[in-house]
Amino acid sequence: MLRELTLIVPANAAEPLSDALLAAGALSVAVEDAQADTADEAPLYGEPGSEPARHAWPESRLQVLIGPGSDPDQVVAAAAAACGPDSPIIRATRSIEDVDWVRLTQAQFPPTRVSERLWVVPTWHEPPRVAAINIRIDPGVAFGTGTHATTRLCLAWLDAQVRGGERVLDYGCGSGILAIAAARLGSAAVVGVDIDPQAVQSARNNSLANGIAAERASYTGPDDLAEPTTPSGRFDIVLANILANPLKLLAPALLARVAPGGALVLAGLLNRQADELLALYRSVDSGVQLRVWAQTEGWTCLAGRRID
Repeated sequence: MLRELTLIVPANAAEPLSDALLAAGALSVAVEDAQADTADEAPLYGEPGSEPARHAWPESRLQVLIGPGSDPDQVVAAAAAACGPDSPIIRATRSIEDVDWVRLTQAQFPPTRVSERLWVVPTWHEPPRVAAINIRIDPGVAFGTGTHATTRLCLAWLDAQVRGGERVLDYGCGSGILAIAAARLGSAAVVGVDIDPQAVQSARNNSLANGIAAERASYTGPDDLAEPTTPSGRFDIVLANILANPLKLLAPALLARVAPGGALVLAGLLNRQADELLALYRSVDSGVQLRVWAQTEGWTCLAGRRID
């Protein structure tokens, strides 16, 4: 039977003790803020492009998984002796029954309904509506399974706005789910862009698995996009479902990609960040008239069209 230990350690001990626990035989170590879900919870990580204010919580909670053949006390003692931190405080120990982890993971990703005609369905599920457009996406190395609110917002926009024949740019494509949805909804051509080569390959694989012909969909890094001054470098729909800070940095580049009469869709920002993003994009290019299109679960989707 597996055992899970909960350790409370000071800031300087979390990283070295985690490494030492793994070296001493622990199966896994998860590090969390010891004050999470309390009034003293402190944010640690910043968004891409911003330096975090701190690099460790004052106290960390280590969730340590110990295999059936190991003694928890010996693993902790060996790790503490190896890295020399202050002695960790063991707050709790519990037994974990063997489970089918594959089935448990799959249960966390049920079919997601965007609308009656558009669903996102992992491959281990049968589509709830066979006649619907069913996007088949499994969790993998790239973000985008349809379960997150920001992805659902973008899918809902595509479902409502794609008329057929559009050229679509999915900037920060991750798994390719938005590009695939655009293609399945009738867009003539989709281009997915991501800085992560693994995401680019994942998007290609997912696109082919969803029956999108290679000549209709291409996935690449940002440096390989055609220049926005050329017809092939501008798009009828530009999607960017990333985070607020990258959206700020990318404002000139994304706006330049929107063709005359084309649409820009931004997601990945919290409701409280919407006004700042709207003001920034208007200051860079007032020809694209963005507005709040929809909000859900604390997240906002901005959308608008180029009128100049």
